Amino acid sequence: MEPTTVEPFPSETQTRLHPSFVLDEEERPKVAYNHFSDAIPVISLAGIDEADGRRLDICHKIVEACEEWGIFQVVDHGVDSHLISEMFRLSGEFFALPPDEKLRFDMSGGKKGGFLVSSHLRGEAVHNWREFLTYFSYPLRERDYSMWPEKPEGLTAVMKEYSEKLMGLACKLLEVMSEAMGLEKEALFKACVDIDQKVLVNFYPKCPQPDLTLGLRRHTDPGTITLLLQDQVGGLQATRDGGKTWITVRPVEGAFVANLGDHGHFMSNGRFKRAEHQVVVNSSCDRFSIATFQNPAPEAIVYPLKIEEGEKAVLAEAITFQEMYVRKMNWDVNRPWLKKPVKDHQSYDFDHQSKLAPKPAENIFV
Repeated sequence: MEPTTVEPFPSETQTRLHPSFVLDEEERPKVAYNHFSDAIPVISLAGIDEADGRRLDICHKIVEACEEWGIFQVVDHGVDSHLISEMFRLSGEFFALPPDEKLRFDMSGGKKGGFLVSSHLRGEAVHNWREFLTYFSYPLRERDYSMWPEKPEGLTAVMKEYSEKLMGLACKLLEVMSEAMGLEKEALFKACVDIDQKVLVNFYPKCPQPDLTLGLRRHTDPGTITLLLQDQVGGLQATRDGGKTWITVRPVEGAFVANLGDHGHFMSNGRFKRAEHQVVVNSSCDRFSIATFQNPAPEAIVYPLKIEEGEKAVLAEAITFQEMYVRKMNWDVNRPWLKKPVKDHQSYDFDHQSKLAPKPAENIFV
């Protein structure tokens, strides 16, 4: 049965979390949403299209960030500031709509794209503290405009333009990564076969007990590269030591946070890190972010594009991205029930995962 409410988010008068949102103690946030770190590099892309020393300097900084963190921020990226502000404004107006208006685009029941509250998401042991709107923008032939909200007025047109600009920015960054591996600049783009782009607009409401839950639990993205636009509230956290320590990424006005996913990690033969991250919430104010995922086509082959002499491949065999995605999602969904110590959660193991009872993709995410 499809949901008819966006509960159990509490009203302003409630002071306790619904039990379905409460995490085990070891998974609870340890660093505040506004305890910002400057460890993640902020890189200006001004001059990246010029064939001179400026481009080389930018590429060096991007590669260094990919190797050390798998995450960095970019400014002077060419995406119009008015478009960014409109995307934020209209997204906020959508989430402010009455519940029955938002639920007209409910994505439960296998629909591709739409609106969802995390408490309605199947397969989660503990729910994330968020609502989200997602739409699939590329390939163009697969767009389903029936799941793109027509309210507020102008949102669809802005989403179209935003998707186009973000695809261009992502391809520019993929070129840098390809060249860093000693390959032609189109190598990663071609390896994706036909890029699947998905835009995910996140709304994290004020939370009465933010120390007990997360807006989004610890994970890596499955795809090639994700571009995240976040407001100035703060909440995105990253780790590079398997979750022992976390930092809160400082919001930079108009910047995009670029983080590499599993596919980018595997295609570089592990040279580029996949960014492990989570989202914390707060009791003071709402937070918005917009994540744009660039994923390979389901049939794209996942295997290192280049293996240096003396190196060993990070994958035992070549697999399709669809197979990689299903294995990863099965692992992530099963992980909360395995009750392993945190130290055993540092990465998923394809060999171990293959022994778990398989679930088709449609049973993992609605």
